[in-house]
Amino acid sequence: MFRMKSMRSFMFLICPVMVLVFFYYSSGRLQLRNSVQKSQADLDSLLSVGRVVASVYDKQGFLLKLDKKLPLELQYKYGNISKGECKQGYAQAKMTLIYPKFSKPAPMFLDPNYKRLSKISSYLPPFGVRTQERIIDNILTATRSYSLGSELDSISCKKCIIIGNGGILFNKSLGTKIDQYDVVVRLNEAPVAGFEKDVGSKTTMRITYPEGAIQRAERYEKSSLFVLSAFKANDFKWLRHMVYKDRLWRMDGFWKSVARTVPRAPQDMRILNPYFIQEASFRLIGLPHNNGLMGRGNIPTLGTVAITMALHNCDEVAVAGFGYDMNTPHAPLHYYEKLRMSAIKESWTHNISREKEFLRKLVKAGVIEDLTHGI
Repeated sequence: MFRMKSMRSFMFLICPVMVLVFFYYSSGRLQLRNSVQKSQADLDSLLSVGRVVASVYDKQGFLLKLDKKLPLELQYKYGNISKGECKQGYAQAKMTLIYPKFSKPAPMFLDPNYKRLSKISSYLPPFGVRTQERIIDNILTATRSYSLGSELDSISCKKCIIIGNGGILFNKSLGTKIDQYDVVVRLNEAPVAGFEKDVGSKTTMRITYPEGAIQRAERYEKSSLFVLSAFKANDFKWLRHMVYKDRLWRMDGFWKSVARTVPRAPQDMRILNPYFIQEASFRLIGLPHNNGLMGRGNIPTLGTVAITMALHNCDEVAVAGFGYDMNTPHAPLHYYEKLRMSAIKESWTHNISREKEFLRKLVKAGVIEDLTHGI
């Protein structure tokens, strides 16, 4: 009897404890489940935001939604500028807007302090200067000039135009408009004489490489800068011959014949900063890196290199004569000869479709103006 009474007393005491324990653990599991659910919801939210942020830019880092509309801060800055007046810093502002990784400081030409430019020091040509320092120093000692010249350097706002060689320029009568730009950049051996109505008569600089240089001395402009864009080590050796007026005995290392003389004084010769080849290829277009060496499909065309240079050094940038329409095989390939579009073959070094995609971004966003509407 006493034992049964003790048992009832024990059960009377233990039951409330068990109930409390049950509620305690139930509450804990509920709280844990709520916490897990909340954490998962937070994670889903973060991932969702991440997906939204990632979807704003393409894999190269360009804004996906491109248009020419100016954001409010740029409207305030450029909205009241008269038509035709140079808009200082405009190309940089627009480029940074659609490509936040863009950084303007990149000198146009190499000068005696070029070794400070870390971005080109570790790459071989065409993306850098490694192994070519001695010959570059030798060339720069002779040229002694490393800018556009005092007159253009003094202009606080520069409007630049890059003239492509496309047949789309033919019969457009853009010559007068082209000549109004502060800096007119021409490429390779594209002639001016006889085509002034369409391409203008002004040449600030002619960017080329040995195989693309004018070979007939009488076709050179009397006052313009001769600018080498080096794609291989042999190109620097060639330029040294041109600067020092040494006879070029051998043609080894070139894929076709090259000019044996350039009728320009050493102070009118320049070396284009190879960073523009590097940036255009690896960052802006997204061509194969190939361990920083020239390879299949990873060399930008000279036109795109020139545009990249202008984005860093000009306030406004325009182009003319760019764009190949492969749907019109009988259209003229160049404005100055009878070759047709069908003459274009698949290039081992260039990726024309990827370049066109990049240039279209610039035009669509209003970073550059395409006067011939070929891009």
